[in-house]
Amino acid sequence: MVNARTYPLWRDLAMSEELPKEALKTVIEALCAPAECPNGLFDARGDQWREEALKAALPALLARTSAKRLRGRLLVHGDEKLLAALAAEGTVTADDVPAILRHRRLWAGLVSALARRPEQVEAAIALLPRLADHEVERVVGDWDLDRYTRKEGAAPPPPVPQPLFDAVLEASLTPLAAYLLHPEPEEGWEAMSGYAQDWSLEMGGRSAWAMLARCPERWAELAAHPTLGAAVQHLLLDQAETQAREDARTYAAGYPPGEEDSGETLPAEEPAPALNEDLLRACLPALCLPELAELPNPQVTARRTLHHIACRVDNNPHLADIAAEQLHAAADTAVVRGQLLSLPEKRANDYEFDGRVRRLAEDLALLSTNPDHLAGACAQLAALDPPAVVSPAPSRTLIRIVDDTLLADHDRPARLLERHSEHRRAQTLAALAANPHTPHPAVTHVLTVLHPAELAWTAEKVDGPDWFLGAAAAVPAPEDEDDGVLRLLSDDDLDQHPDPAAVLQSWLDSPATGEILSRSEVYRALLNSRHHTLEHLRQIPAGEVLTRHEPEITLTTLLEHCGRSTSRWEALATAMTFEHDDTKLTFGELLDSLNGTPARARTS
Repeated sequence: MVNARTYPLWRDLAMSEELPKEALKTVIEALCAPAECPNGLFDARGDQWREEALKAALPALLARTSAKRLRGRLLVHGDEKLLAALAAEGTVTADDVPAILRHRRLWAGLVSALARRPEQVEAAIALLPRLADHEVERVVGDWDLDRYTRKEGAAPPPPVPQPLFDAVLEASLTPLAAYLLHPEPEEGWEAMSGYAQDWSLEMGGRSAWAMLARCPERWAELAAHPTLGAAVQHLLLDQAETQAREDARTYAAGYPPGEEDSGETLPAEEPAPALNEDLLRACLPALCLPELAELPNPQVTARRTLHHIACRVDNNPHLADIAAEQLHAAADTAVVRGQLLSLPEKRANDYEFDGRVRRLAEDLALLSTNPDHLAGACAQLAALDPPAVVSPAPSRTLIRIVDDTLLADHDRPARLLERHSEHRRAQTLAALAANPHTPHPAVTHVLTVLHPAELAWTAEKVDGPDWFLGAAAAVPAPEDEDDGVLRLLSDDDLDQHPDPAAVLQSWLDSPATGEILSRSEVYRALLNSRHHTLEHLRQIPAGEVLTRHEPEITLTTLLEHCGRSTSRWEALATAMTFEHDDTKLTFGELLDSLNGTPARARTS
């Protein structure tokens, strides 16, 4: 047993150039054996000293030790950063990897460090299959580990060996290439896929794109690769233009790629297309995702495919010219195969329904030349529920900081419509109207069912065809000249009204109260008003009333209703286990349920 206080001495011996070879084994055993107290128990403090001494001596010991057993004994005590540094120096070699992997998983930094030595590049490449798919790219991505800490004048890292780069590139592209050969959905896919808008997750390939982005001069060659070409084509169509725009924004902000902040903000310029016409044509075989054409559940897969194609055209507008026939045919096929114009009934709690309808219409507006399909998209838009446009009660803060002119602008119907992004139906209709193949009567029919605020937004915001703007302006105004906005009043304004309670009741009766985004806003304004009555509270969902930050709103009511009845208090405790989104149980129903059998929790 080594005395814990002698560990600094053993460290110095290990690091001494005069230490004889015959002493290595003894020194290594002394520094690797756990520290013990004189009574044989583990010495935690002493072992900490031992670990510190061993870490300091480890490079010197490994440099002088060739016996596999002794090297294995030392390697288990090195952390990832130290082992990678020693590998970059050549002290740790590929022969040590089996001993290292007996105690830890392989990591990208070790592979990168081994490849720093020319004689170890092949061994490093052979280790790539043992890395997780998402870690392979880091072998190249983290090649320069000192890029943030390198001092001025220090030598830069050597370039990535070309064989290693090629191997990492191939390994990064292979998972997507394999998926495209057999794109079978996994178990539970159908339940999850309804929430996805396109194939971005499956076609994401972040690691693959990170590698591909490092060699733009090879894109044409790689797009024609016999096994990896399809994966490359998909990645270029999805990522190249997006990356170019991000780089342009970064450059405009004063951070040119690869350079430090210059302190100057450069003018934003539209970047040149990342893919020229030759590259776009090389990617046309992958444009319409032919690999995914026969997947099951076409009602979902066809919709997602159509949207993904539309995103590609939006990113690469030149595709609309060079692949027009291919795009039109793909849009027709998707609509027919997925029966996308057979609008199902909207189910309760299907909050994605309106978004799916709008996305389909936008995608067809961009891709389709079929008048029947475009008219069908218009009919689906017309069937959507109108927006609920609410003007909030005047805010004292807003009134203090905004002058009357801006406050009036804030209350305009078109401005209010955008508060909850409720202008998107009118925006989508404008996109359909801009397609010359959309039948004009189908568009004008939708205009006649738009909310007055949607028509106001169209007149103010849309720069569309003259016939469309003229048709929108010609829609008859409501007889009562109502702009369709539910305006919530402050208590000061309600004080001037002969029947404030009736005004509050009109808020609850308004169709706007049925819309999910404005519902809580209406309830909040009513609860905050000093004019509300118990009858108003009884009509509001119990969750809205009971979870307010001002408990005095309901405190008196509950004290009076439950009184000294133990059963009512127990029923109240049971009833208050409702879920936060339970909007079916009103405060009045909750109070009534306390009169008899204790209410059950309602979670539907």
